[in-house]
Amino acid sequence: MVPRKPTASNSHLPYRYARTRTGTLCTRSADLADESIPTAPNHPQRSPTARNSIGTIKDTSKHQGKVAMNALAATNRNFRLASRLLGLDSKLEKSLLIPFREIKVECTIPKDDGTLVSYVGFRIQHDNARGPMKGGIRYHPEVDPDEVNALAQLMTWKTAVADIPYGGAKGGIGCNPRDLSRSELERLTRVFTQKIHDLIGIHTDVPAPDMGTNAQTMAWILDEYSKFHGHSPAVVTGKPIDLGGSLGREAATGRGVVYATEALLAEYGKSIEGMTFVIQGFGNVGSWAARLIHEKGGKIVAVSDITGAIKNPNGIDIPQLLKHKEATGDLKSFSGGDSMDANEVLVHECDVLIPCALGGVLNRENAADVKAKFIIEAANHPTDPEADEILSKKGVIILPDIYANAGGVTVSYFEWVQNIQGFMWDEEKVNKELKKYMTGAFHNIKNMCQTHDCGLRMGAFTLGVNRVARATTLRGWEA
Repeated sequence: MVPRKPTASNSHLPYRYARTRTGTLCTRSADLADESIPTAPNHPQRSPTARNSIGTIKDTSKHQGKVAMNALAATNRNFRLASRLLGLDSKLEKSLLIPFREIKVECTIPKDDGTLVSYVGFRIQHDNARGPMKGGIRYHPEVDPDEVNALAQLMTWKTAVADIPYGGAKGGIGCNPRDLSRSELERLTRVFTQKIHDLIGIHTDVPAPDMGTNAQTMAWILDEYSKFHGHSPAVVTGKPIDLGGSLGREAATGRGVVYATEALLAEYGKSIEGMTFVIQGFGNVGSWAARLIHEKGGKIVAVSDITGAIKNPNGIDIPQLLKHKEATGDLKSFSGGDSMDANEVLVHECDVLIPCALGGVLNRENAADVKAKFIIEAANHPTDPEADEILSKKGVIILPDIYANAGGVTVSYFEWVQNIQGFMWDEEKVNKELKKYMTGAFHNIKNMCQTHDCGLRMGAFTLGVNRVARATTLRGWEA
């Protein structure tokens, strides 16, 4: 059984180190869980994109460090506000912020040219009160322990909002996957797995793909883990279908965004059909959201990605745009729309704006010019706190990321369930269950909004934090 967090009797201790064959394990003291968050260092080797040689390009902007720290501050701020609304005991509040475990390992591999190179890997396991910890593994030159810590914490609240039996975790390796060959990536993944294999597991911590990683990365982790523990398909999610991955997983986040949008619009007596949409970001999430909205009769009037932006007031033909993007790799040369300034997409006239790419894109510089009536946060932290305040005063309804993009982790849960059962679902069942979970979560958020007289963002946070706090209390956190 996995040990619980440090209790009140030892929470006064500083970092406690235990040398094991997996590296140095660090458990933070309560002293470090204060209001402030250290600023991430600026790394000169920052790359504008991180390309996985075995998968897709993941877009990472130059301002990522600043955005990451804004996300850290916003996560802590939202937790504190939710805690106050719920009236949590101060000691319990502090306990909920302390990570269960922080893992740091050195991963040394031979490169293809025979030289040795070493990378630092992290895994932050935040909370296991409601079940095994869950979260992605990213490969990026700026994997920073403080950023990963906040993302792990956010996963704890997100899984609780979705009402799936997980806690939060996050991890990664400080490398640029674009600079590594396929064989080097495989060696690095296997060494990382060797270092952490007895600290993850089906009922302990279940990794998934994130920035710079994909289904192939998960396949390598599964294979390496299984050498130590026997065949264990449920140890990771986001795997290839042939190795126990779930049908519907690729579209899950985008489909979840659409189900969340339907639930929100229904609250105002509206539906997707006939509404106008702008989608900022046309990667996996944005393209699937666009496809499904188009199928449901929504009119998508503007779309953008890293290659450019297009608009068409009569609605863009999404199936044709998808074919064009696959054939050419860009949007701006598409003949079914007019080219436009990518910076203007967020303030383009529409009913519903869906940011699907970078964090921090809605800020105090552009928030006042946003014309959408509804914003669906498909990206992580696209709206900074200042923009949040400006938009709220304008009466714009914002569906928060902690709920809106939870479709991916929800279908990851379905994949885990299928692997444990040894019984795979068809895609229709996956999508039906996803809609049930997303719709149910929205109604639970609305109930919290009414109970605490707050907006959707704080309704989602109070829902998530309350569920984790209740589980922690029931399990006996002071024992």
